[in-house]
Amino acid sequence: MRVFALVARIWHQFLHDKRTIALMLLAPILILTLISLVFNGNTYHPKIGVVNVPPPIKQSLIQQKVQVSSYATAKNAMEALKSQRLDAYISGGDGRPTVVLEGSDPSKNKAVILTVQKSLQILSGNSASQVLPKIQYLYGSGDMSSFDNFGPVLIGFFAFFFVFLVAGISFLKERTTGTLERLIATPIRRWEIVAGYVVGFGVFTAIQAILIAWFSVDVLGMMMNGQLVSLLVVTLLLSMSALTLGIFLSSFANSEFEMMQFIPLVIVPQVFFSGLLNMDSMATWLRWLSKLMPLYYGADAMRNIMIRGQGLLSLKRDLIVLLAFSVVFMTLNVIALRKYRKV
Repeated sequence: MRVFALVARIWHQFLHDKRTIALMLLAPILILTLISLVFNGNTYHPKIGVVNVPPPIKQSLIQQKVQVSSYATAKNAMEALKSQRLDAYISGGDGRPTVVLEGSDPSKNKAVILTVQKSLQILSGNSASQVLPKIQYLYGSGDMSSFDNFGPVLIGFFAFFFVFLVAGISFLKERTTGTLERLIATPIRRWEIVAGYVVGFGVFTAIQAILIAWFSVDVLGMMMNGQLVSLLVVTLLLSMSALTLGIFLSSFANSEFEMMQFIPLVIVPQVFFSGLLNMDSMATWLRWLSKLMPLYYGADAMRNIMIRGQGLLSLKRDLIVLLAFSVVFMTLNVIALRKYRKV
């Protein structure tokens, strides 16, 4: 009977904890649905520009469902390549053609090379005497590893994840121990409370950002074509968005376990839309979801710095959006404190 009494108590506890029930039943379904949508997307077809290429090669590329764009000069094709509208372009097809790869994604590089080699078989008639193209890289090289490609995304992910978790749990302890309640009893305003916590936690966030960036580049040897200072700025802005988001969501948790429940809903979806997986093969409406996630902008900026060597002036969109996320989350934090005090 005592066993049944214990079972009944556990059932009663679970039935009154709707958040835990939702986590157990709905979170796995949500994540599995995202995985299905991501991995069952359309087959990726390279985007290749052509400059003075024989019609048979161009026609062969089209037959392979390549997105072909014609350019009058190699300069125009290079501009499209730098703006990431192309994965590669082919020029000089009368003799030995030259293939210039964008180079930042090894998987796309491989897809382009295989597609071009197949098309060049038209000129030779058989693979034994096939004309081999001259390969050039705008960014990276043939020795670039997959780790160099998704390394910047991992830097952003770990910075975001740990700051979100630590900040959320730390602010939760401030509430559960009564520290926040005593602080609210003073004349301090709500926005000053939020600003104080953000700056206070922000110092340690900056230390973490410096450590992660330095370790990734100098110890792990990740590709770094840009400036380390630029990487630190982006990492710090991304961490600040995680910090303010973690503090905000902790307002809706009553324990560390409830704070952990936000991970499948907030952190896991961002992994799929951060650029770690090829989003070009996803449905258009699914790609739009990435625009709502801070990690997408942080990872994009880090990849542009580390692989493409771009500076902060070229990353204005990503930086402004990350800053906007932090401002929005801080504003929501101020609003969330209304349930403790109106002023």
